[in-house]
Amino acid sequence: MDVKLDPSRDDLPLMANTSHMLVKHYVLDLQVDFEHQVIEGIIVLFLEDENKFKKPTSSLKATSQSEPKEAYRCRTPEPCQIPGIHERTFSSKMGCSKFGIYGKGDKDTSDKGGNHDNQEQTSGISCSKYCCDTGNYGREDFLLVLDCCDLSVLKVEEVDVAAVSGIETFARSPKFTLAPEELRNEIVGELVTLPADRWREQLDYYDRCSQAPGCGELLFDTDTWSLQIRKTGAQTAAGFPHAIRIWYKTKPEGQSVTWTSDQSGRPCVYTMGSPINNRALFPCQEPPVAMSTWQATVRAAASFVVLMSGENSAKPSQLREGCFSWHYYVTMPMPASTFTIAVGCWTEVKPKTCPSNDLVTERPLPPAKADCRYVDICGHLEYSCHFQNASATLQEIVPHRVFAPVCLEGTCQEILLQLIPACLSAAHSVLGTHPFSRLDILIVPANFPSLGMASPHIIFLSQSTLTGTSHLCGTRLCHEIAHAWFGLAIGARDWSEEWLSEGFATHLEDIFWAKAQQLASHEAQEQQELKACLRWHRLQDELQNSPVEMQVLRLELSVENIIEEWLESSGIPKPLQQEREDGARSELARKVDAEVTKWIQVNRRPRKRKRGKQEVFEKLLPDQLILLLEHLLKQKTLSPRTLQSLQQTYGLHKQDAEVRHRWCELVVKHKYTKAYKHVERFLQEDQAMGVYLYGELMVSEDARQQQLAHHCFELTKEQMDKSSAQVVAEMLF
Repeated sequence: MDVKLDPSRDDLPLMANTSHMLVKHYVLDLQVDFEHQVIEGIIVLFLEDENKFKKPTSSLKATSQSEPKEAYRCRTPEPCQIPGIHERTFSSKMGCSKFGIYGKGDKDTSDKGGNHDNQEQTSGISCSKYCCDTGNYGREDFLLVLDCCDLSVLKVEEVDVAAVSGIETFARSPKFTLAPEELRNEIVGELVTLPADRWREQLDYYDRCSQAPGCGELLFDTDTWSLQIRKTGAQTAAGFPHAIRIWYKTKPEGQSVTWTSDQSGRPCVYTMGSPINNRALFPCQEPPVAMSTWQATVRAAASFVVLMSGENSAKPSQLREGCFSWHYYVTMPMPASTFTIAVGCWTEVKPKTCPSNDLVTERPLPPAKADCRYVDICGHLEYSCHFQNASATLQEIVPHRVFAPVCLEGTCQEILLQLIPACLSAAHSVLGTHPFSRLDILIVPANFPSLGMASPHIIFLSQSTLTGTSHLCGTRLCHEIAHAWFGLAIGARDWSEEWLSEGFATHLEDIFWAKAQQLASHEAQEQQELKACLRWHRLQDELQNSPVEMQVLRLELSVENIIEEWLESSGIPKPLQQEREDGARSELARKVDAEVTKWIQVNRRPRKRKRGKQEVFEKLLPDQLILLLEHLLKQKTLSPRTLQSLQQTYGLHKQDAEVRHRWCELVVKHKYTKAYKHVERFLQEDQAMGVYLYGELMVSEDARQQQLAHHCFELTKEQMDKSSAQVVAEMLF
């Protein structure tokens, strides 16, 4: 079953057999160990077999129509206290023997030699050796397959949910008429299907069941990409345990979590969501169709703050001296890949004028309006949805918090805090009710490899968005807010169509930002046309450097000509080409054209010339500056004198990261040595955008530029995102 992949060519394998069993809820109990850079603990999975989630043939049509709406699920819970998971005793001496189990007397070699696929850890079971069947055909034991990578799995057992006090009310049949394993599965089956108005009770029982005693250890095996579990004699998914407990710990090299230091030099860890989603954080089902809820208790030293995808704004509770516990929960079913966690010495950024110690996140609701977008009946599967709460539809600005390293607190106060209410309100004015009831925003460490990432209830922003004017921060914030609707509340059925959510978020980014700035309609139109011009340039550049097969957006459809031309063919579609050729350029873009002409004239003038009329350059917006620099990048030569004048005229080294990136490209292309310090600064402080510059430095075959690339990589490689570091290393060596 082990699959060997070439990361540069192959797609991420989705190993979980979701067509037979689905995880409906995860309960995680985790301990963050910064000394050893591991997260260890216990996860309990509550499962539903195919007989439950597959509908009869007569209702297939209705099911297929409702499934896409399944993602429209969100809620604003009433304030309540959900009992946390009690601190458990975790023994690192537990481990695995031939059949995936060993006791305290055996030696755990799971971390020796840096095994990527755990082969030393478990000889375990295998499909070929035991003929385990992943289906329900009744030939041999059923095999539950979970997505898993770079995890040390120590023990797997069935959970005796029937031992929980009061749980017998969930059994439909009299207790004495069922075998113990049938009773346990029936209880879980009823628990996972409780009606939405009983969500508090459901979370409480999930918590209590997760602490129930075990009732038999299960056989398991791990390979590079999966965890395989079976129970002797359980030949079908229906007969397989519906509640299982897994003891495990992550590995420092696991690609789902990044161990690093923040901008203040304090240790921290966060999940990336890529390149292998969350399978190196916990065993899970990662196909997007596997929608689940979760609750998690995370323990860490008292100096750390734990942020997570959760509907509640968790507050720490002290377990013992020097150790705090944080509890989060989510009742809106989501793909496991959207689970996000960040642990660090973050400080909560509050307004300077805030008179109290508590951030004012609850804002008064606006007066009721005639059109409050109230939805009486939603079309998704039942869960505690807040779209049916009239007050939630009127909440333009959801409660929000901002966290950052202490050294960036002042910058966040000046830039980010001012933007959030306007951007949230703009999103509400366009799309209505916010899908999520609250929001945390975290400024992640410098090695974060993109400008932002949206997850349920939490947004990661790169420090690069905080430089220059508020333009880049505002547009990126609007983009990530848009993902709450497109990408999270509504998601693609499979990863090949993730481009859809990016397309919607990019389109809405412009609309939200124009409303946040309160622009007149003609001003908003001009900004959007300027953005379209920029994106057209980038698209053309991408096509020149992308293989033809990578230009096909959809591989599986062939219905009409428009689908063939836009989705299945490479190159730019002809209608789009014609539209760009015929379309009138915005006034903002035409102003850039005029400035480009001036700079070309300046560049052509002889070095020594009589004093005469000096060129007067217009003040440009950040997007105009980007477009100007992209035009100038197409010039074969620019003199050092011209480059110096460019820098001084616009203060390019003080602009936002998007502008500085183009400036650094110009510096590298024309070997403008006086500004190499700007390139060095960019490669160290703006790692979310700097990978391309390494390539430019090396391609030039200039000794000094290559030395600069090696120097910067040496300074940052230990903290750099693993995937980015691998790409850069391939360029340099």
